[in-house]
Amino acid sequence: MHRAQVKLNHNFPPSQFVQELKDTANAIATRGKGILAADESTTTIGKRFEKISLPNTESNRRDYRELLFRAPGWGQYISGVILYEETLNQKAADGTPFVDIIKAAGVIPGIKVDKGTALIPGTDSETMTVGIEGLGLRCEEYYKKGCRFSKWRSVLKISQHTPSAVAIAENAHGLALYGAICQQHGLVPIIEPEVLMDGDHSIEVCAEVTQAVWEATIKALHDQHVLFEGILLKPSMVTPGAEFKGPKATPNDIAEATIRVLQRTVPPAIPGITFLSGGQGEEEATINLDAMNKLALKTRVPWVLSFSYGRALQASTITSWAGDKAKVEAAQQVLLARAKANSLAQLGKYTSDSKSEQGSLYEKDYKY
Repeated sequence: MHRAQVKLNHNFPPSQFVQELKDTANAIATRGKGILAADESTTTIGKRFEKISLPNTESNRRDYRELLFRAPGWGQYISGVILYEETLNQKAADGTPFVDIIKAAGVIPGIKVDKGTALIPGTDSETMTVGIEGLGLRCEEYYKKGCRFSKWRSVLKISQHTPSAVAIAENAHGLALYGAICQQHGLVPIIEPEVLMDGDHSIEVCAEVTQAVWEATIKALHDQHVLFEGILLKPSMVTPGAEFKGPKATPNDIAEATIRVLQRTVPPAIPGITFLSGGQGEEEATINLDAMNKLALKTRVPWVLSFSYGRALQASTITSWAGDKAKVEAAQQVLLARAKANSLAQLGKYTSDSKSEQGSLYEKDYKY
């Protein structure tokens, strides 16, 4: 009896990028470090500026990002930073390209590559992420400009009729295709199917949906011949919906539910899980990450469990700054305090001091 001959695809990713992709993914997944998500679109950063009564101008956006990237010692706690395309091409006030400042801090530059979402016909207002057209050419340019990883966010919502099988499949396929294209051009793809906090569902329902989403996503990645050692995952934590009326889930409840879903679905070949905060408050997101890493010390968890936070790292920082040049150093210290807190949480060594100024950062139907 002859063994069936299976032709394996060795062309994805190209051989010249395989080791670099592995090295980059492992460098970002360094213990004690995580990702700063500074990839807010021009519209979204405008909403942040509106809260501090600051005009949404290119120079103000540049000044704010310079505050972040020149925070003294931020590379102790941050291994990668996700940029918006405008930011990738910007220079600091003294003419130094932001990419050079980021690299000098020992941080790896990354780039948001999706183009937002579009409605899926025939569904209950469910969406798919767009931006595949021309992605290969864009990735080639991003690589030349110094980026070594990328981000693509898919969005799924929980309701009585959602997520549908169509939405799960469409978003899983989009993430896998994006992942393969990015790896083909030397960028480590962050795979991010966000299950929104919107809704009144229980933590058990969230776990069930999240598991179905990750099962489909992992299969799609396999089908697309994505190199698992050269990707990172950016899931939402398993939590009750923001409008859930039952008992409040404890950090340990969230940790147990989230790790259980990951253990059931995610291959150990993937170096790191970099959680999004998903509207959790700054302190809440840190405490929940710490609970997961404390639990990971007691159970079989092969991945580095870390953070890829935007609002949960920046909310207090931008409030402290408020567009005032005299407050830059004070705002940088606030950023460093949040980054250090999450660094300790990644190690399972955080002790909450409840000094964060921000409460819940939840925004219904949040868009970047």
